[in-house]
Amino acid sequence: MKKAVWTGGLALWLSLILPAQAVRQVVDSAGTQVTVPDQVVRIADAWYAHHSLLMTLGAGDKIIATVNHQQDRPWMFLVQPSLQKALAVPGTTFNSEMLVGAHTDVLFTARGNGDVAAYRQAQIPTVEMQFTDFPSMQQALLTTAEVLGTALARQQAALYNQYLDSHIAAIAAKTRNLTDVQRPRVLHIVATHPLKVDGRDTLIDTWIRLAGGINAAAEVKGNMKEVSPEQLLVWQPDVIILGEGAGSLNTAEYAKVLPVLKAVQRHQVWQNPAGVFPWDRYGTEAALQIQWAAQKLHPDLFAEVDMVAVTQDFYRRFFNYALTAEQAKRILAALPPASR
Repeated sequence: MKKAVWTGGLALWLSLILPAQAVRQVVDSAGTQVTVPDQVVRIADAWYAHHSLLMTLGAGDKIIATVNHQQDRPWMFLVQPSLQKALAVPGTTFNSEMLVGAHTDVLFTARGNGDVAAYRQAQIPTVEMQFTDFPSMQQALLTTAEVLGTALARQQAALYNQYLDSHIAAIAAKTRNLTDVQRPRVLHIVATHPLKVDGRDTLIDTWIRLAGGINAAAEVKGNMKEVSPEQLLVWQPDVIILGEGAGSLNTAEYAKVLPVLKAVQRHQVWQNPAGVFPWDRYGTEAALQIQWAAQKLHPDLFAEVDMVAVTQDFYRRFFNYALTAEQAKRILAALPPASR
């Protein structure tokens, strides 16, 4: 009896000095209501692109487990050096026991990640995220800010969304009235071996059209779709943009067809910039991509845009990083940081 009374008294005393951590409810991109701690300080992120959202919200230093690697994302690790201490795993699967042992507050994954059920069974608050266009990316940023639950995160989300909206509006004002004749046919290649392109219903298609172009691969639906080299001859793009890691057209086995392509004849084959994350894909630097693409496709309409200065300003605002002009030039050229 005395032991029971003592145990009960201890439990009451502990409940008074160590109150249960407050929790909040957040609805993720899959429509699931997720209970998250009131204070989120230790984050595991299983979606490559989502890291840039956390960094934009001032929470990059909270990532304790990552699927990104320094050799693949050197600018990400330079701008957010705390990632060098995070647990890095191959692929997109974390060990649940490891995350529990690391006192993970929240785990972010891409929607549809096959490990979600296991994470939740291990009582790890798991938030599924998805965005396929600018509005859904902005919503994902707002949802992430709500998961973080800080005034800084909410403020940064609002500032970024305002920044993106203002540049979308400014670019559209100059390109919306262009005729089809004035719009170059743009082919975005994500891989040269095998040949893969980005078609319609993608963020890539969105920024091509916004920047005043026509997606040469619009008959294809989705991202990273494999096509035959002969299709290049059918599409005859005016411009070819190579994504980060796409490889070189000159060393492709179908290089012999290149001289008959208008884009090659006119020297309109460009390498897409890549910084913290590839600009052309699904990260917050998409706000830089639309400005770069608009100026490249229509230099006369956007002659006032200084992409070096624009890039420096963006990194200062949203990554809290003082990018030098030389560093900005390297990002624009899709080059890694200069070796020290």
